[in-house]
Amino acid sequence: MSIIKVGDLVARKSYGGDLMFRVTKISRDKNVILRGVDYRIEADSPEEDLKMVSDDEVEKSYRQIDVWVRKSIQNIKAKRDKEFLSQTKVPFYRTMDMFERSGKILHMDGAEEFVEKCRDYYNNLTLNAEVVGVPEKEQPLRVMELLKEHNPDILVLTGHDGMVKGSKDYSVLDNYRNSKYFVEAVRQARKYEKSLDNLVIFAGACQSNYEAILDAGANFSSSPKRILINALDPVIVAERVASTGIDKILSIDEVVKDTNTGFNGIGGVQTRGKARIGGPRVSH
Repeated sequence: MSIIKVGDLVARKSYGGDLMFRVTKISRDKNVILRGVDYRIEADSPEEDLKMVSDDEVEKSYRQIDVWVRKSIQNIKAKRDKEFLSQTKVPFYRTMDMFERSGKILHMDGAEEFVEKCRDYYNNLTLNAEVVGVPEKEQPLRVMELLKEHNPDILVLTGHDGMVKGSKDYSVLDNYRNSKYFVEAVRQARKYEKSLDNLVIFAGACQSNYEAILDAGANFSSSPKRILINALDPVIVAERVASTGIDKILSIDEVVKDTNTGFNGIGGVQTRGKARIGGPRVSH
């Protein structure tokens, strides 16, 4: 009888237990399908290479991530306040109480465990975001419907991904677990809106086929160096675009530099911001 069960938190012995995974499926030949808890990686492993993660290890991991999240939110809020003051310092704006409207975000996430985490992050940053749990393989089928329903400025398509063990050709979509679904979902989204300015798209997860996703029409994608990306990296990209004024073209560096994984994990093209300054604010 198997000791490892679906839902267990485990680590891989052969990798020194460097990442924490949740068991999602166990086949008859004892091959175990794993999904990252802090990173958007999907992998498989023989059962004998897995070890259970202790409660202390889980708690330590959650504490470390929580510290990074709180610091990230604090830094982003400080940056947004500074940018708002800079935009409204001209004499005309000083005579009235101004406000800012950030771009609207639709986030489709194939990772159930990340849906609430991403929603909380958006809420803490007071962003207008709708987070919907949609399995990666269903995203191409549902993206048009959800775009029509929510009419967003920014679309995020993510979940888990990874290169199939033993694959060496980075250009072949079938060598990735979910990249083909992200590619097709982006293609469908571009049928809805062709302009990279009108609809900004981030798509991909850990080790995704970065080039193919960008070629399909995404503004930003992962992963140039086929490395892991943090669960919240797509949210940070979406925030930067959503809270930057429409009169500014964001450089790739401005979008990527605050992510957990940087340029090795995320890249893209210059993109126009989606926020608008308005006024006056009405008190009644």
